[in-house]
Amino acid sequence: GIFSVYIINKAGGLIFQHDHNPTRPEVEKTFSFPLELHLKVYDDKIVVAFGERDGIKVGHSVMAVNGVAAEGRFLKDGRDILEVLGMQENYPINIKFGRPNLTTNERIMLASMLHSLFAIGSQ
Repeated sequence: GIFSVYIINKAGGLIFQHDHNPTRPEVEKTFSFPLELHLKVYDDKIVVAFGERDGIKVGHSVMAVNGVAAEGRFLKDGRDILEVLGMQENYPINIKFGRPNLTTNERIMLASMLHSLFAIGSQ
């Protein structure tokens, strides 16, 4: 099926973009201390850098901790996610992981890359 439509002008600029993705699968799991997954900050999001298990894969980002939604590196209540996960008294802890959505900047970079590939291929 078709999941995304990108309309790019001759100069490589993104004119229109539409994503038609069904809901992205999310994995929610309860962990004990110490956390066996290695997490890191990437593009102001907390992502899995090492360790895969139970459907949690490298590149998945933290969506929520104990039911509190994540907004970048912080939870909605203002706490830093890595600090919360680093304190043993917060365990057992429930973490929701999922594939992060593309940002606007990532979509523009993807469009310019597609334009370059098309230009090379049509020569």
